[in-house]
Amino acid sequence: MNREQAVQLVDQYVHSDWLKKHSLATAAIMERLAEWLAERAGDLAGGDPDTWWVIGMLHDLDFDITQDPAVHGRKSEEILQELGVDQEIIRGILAHNAEGLSLERTETLDYAITAAESITGLIVATALVMPDKRLASVKPASVIKRMRKKDFARKVSRESIMLCEQAGIPLEEFAAIAVEAMQSIAPELDL
Repeated sequence: MNREQAVQLVDQYVHSDWLKKHSLATAAIMERLAEWLAERAGDLAGGDPDTWWVIGMLHDLDFDITQDPAVHGRKSEEILQELGVDQEIIRGILAHNAEGLSLERTETLDYAITAAESITGLIVATALVMPDKRLASVKPASVIKRMRKKDFARKVSRESIMLCEQAGIPLEEFAAIAVEAMQSIAPELDL
């Protein structure tokens, strides 16, 4: 599964614009996380950046179809297995909804995808309270500050974001990586 194929699948199965943007933002963050982990570990401990990008892009492939946490990810698993997609990609997708599927996160990838897809909402919400409503104005410290305010972006799981530390990435560094990744694709996110 390459990037182009992943985008085609998202276009086929994901109908809402916000979910496509969320998927793209998650993909960008995942790619940067794989690179960051590889730099720190001196090898590909974080995984292949292209594979991690694909996982981020496809993690909500079945959301418009299922919308039920008890099965979210399972339809994606079926679709991807029929296409002969690598099991690492499928496992990563399932891991982001481990609680709903009664699975256990055990790998760096499992924690990274969960934290990455969760922080996108917090970063977007932070951008939208900026005077210019642009990602360019968002600073990692602003994201962390707003993360500590429980009444800000209430639906964003702070616990899921904190799983970055289980992936070996300190929160401050994780926020910086995520903000920079999203800023790099701001035009595609309309922010």
